[in-house]
Amino acid sequence: MTQSPPLILALGLDPESFAYLDGLRKAHFPPAINYLDAHLTLFHHLPDLPAVTDLLRTVAGAQPPIPLEVTGPMKLGRGVAFRIKSEPLTELQAYLKWQWREHLTPQDQQGFRAHVTVQNKVDPAVANALYETLSASFRPFTATGTGLSLWEYHGGPWRKREDFAFGS
Repeated sequence: MTQSPPLILALGLDPESFAYLDGLRKAHFPPAINYLDAHLTLFHHLPDLPAVTDLLRTVAGAQPPIPLEVTGPMKLGRGVAFRIKSEPLTELQAYLKWQWREHLTPQDQQGFRAHVTVQNKVDPAVANALYETLSASFRPFTATGTGLSLWEYHGGPWRKREDFAFGS
C-alpha cells in the first residue's frame, strides 16, 4: 500500500496581489527549483484524512474574505519574503492548528509567521541585495485572502488537491 503524500494548506490571494508577488518570485527565485507560484503557507504537512477536507469545507464556507497587510520585505537568510499581518488570518490559523493538534509535525506546531517568499536558496549576498532593493522602494499595501488551497507535496512540485473559496 502506498502512503499518501503530505498535504500543504495555503491561503489564496486576490488576483492583483498574487500577480505582483508571483512576478517577483518568477524574477528572483532560482528557476531550476521554482516549482510553485507565490503562496502563503498555513500548514506544511497535514495528514490525508477526510476530517481535514471536511473541516476546510466548513470553515471556508463560513469565513469572509480576510484583509491582509503586506508590511514589507523580510530577510530569510538565503532569501527574501514579504511579511503579512492579519489578525483574522492568525486567528484562523490558530483555530485550525487547535483542531489538528494531534496530527501536526513539529514545524507546524511552531509559531505562525505569515509571509510570501519571493526568493530562496540563493547566496546570502544575493538575498541581501534583493532585500535592499525591495526595501528602498516598498510601500505597504493591502491584499485579500480569498480562500484556502490544499496541495499534495511530491518531493518538490506540489499538485493541487482542492480549493475552498471563502464564503461559498
